Amino acid sequence: MPGAKPAPRTATPAPPPTIADVARVAAVSKTTASDALRGHGRVAGATRQAVLDAAEHLGYAPNRSARSLRTSVTDTIALHIPEFLTSAEYYMSFVFGVAEQAARAGLNVTLVSSGQLPHRGAVPQVDGIVLCDPAAGDPVVDQLMNSGLPVVTAERYVGDKEATGVVWSDHATSLTGLLDHLHARGARRPAFVASDTTSDWSLTHQRTHARWCAEHAVPRLLRKVPFGSPPEVHQAVVRELLATAPELDAIVFAADGAAAAVLPELRAAGRTVGDDLLLASCVDSTAMRTAEPPVTAVDLRPRTMGAECARLLCEILSGEVARGTERTLSIEMRVRASTGL
Repeated sequence: MPGAKPAPRTATPAPPPTIADVARVAAVSKTTASDALRGHGRVAGATRQAVLDAAEHLGYAPNRSARSLRTSVTDTIALHIPEFLTSAEYYMSFVFGVAEQAARAGLNVTLVSSGQLPHRGAVPQVDGIVLCDPAAGDPVVDQLMNSGLPVVTAERYVGDKEATGVVWSDHATSLTGLLDHLHARGARRPAFVASDTTSDWSLTHQRTHARWCAEHAVPRLLRKVPFGSPPEVHQAVVRELLATAPELDAIVFAADGAAAAVLPELRAAGRTVGDDLLLASCVDSTAMRTAEPPVTAVDLRPRTMGAECARLLCEILSGEVARGTERTLSIEMRVRASTGL
């Protein structure tokens, strides 16, 4: 009709970016771009990062369904931590570290629990596995270690199978420094409440405590509690220690959150934390920082630990580093008012 306005045109959506677009922006071949995104082949670290940056800039999303039909690569890594510890701050921070680093590499993360391994010998459909502080004798851990998949562990595995890669921290030096600090503050009867697990972290703590006590000619006041015990268990241990060793003047807890949880018990017993009794933790957390008084603790940097484990696994999968690679993550004591400062 004369004078009628033309119908507005609907904008044609731009086609999604392709692997060729990623390769062009990163100034590499399509094969190199594909290998970098898949974590395959020997792609240099700088080149791989350039490809990942290009993919992120373009908003490139690989067609995972189609690719999984062509290759055995799933673009997914598995993460296993004990189910009953998923509420602990250390482990949740570790999970976020793994997830963030995996996302940077274009990988998905799936949590593996005992319920996902119903049959002996079952293998998760993933490219590799991250295990957090694995304990020997845990049937799920043992099964994952024997899955034939690349496995990177946070702390060494003390079972009969070697991990493909390890990120670990020097807990012997850390606990020695913590006990030395208590000694310098006047503690002569320190007690150590350890975890009873067969993990490298727990066993290293127990060996270090025994050696330190022998070197300083002080009684070895050691108590063990089941891994992941609720606050009531640690509170009962404190009551028992105060009753059987009233001369104790310091307590170090291995478990995440335990030192803060026993503060009411210590007050009820008439002890003044930071004065006639020093208190410390082998794991720092929000609870340690916000306690009254704030508790001296070791900052294990769990988010960074998770990220480094995922990074190492990605580098092993891509062939950038050799299997058997070990890396060390530095940790640091945070001195607070609970040890008299």
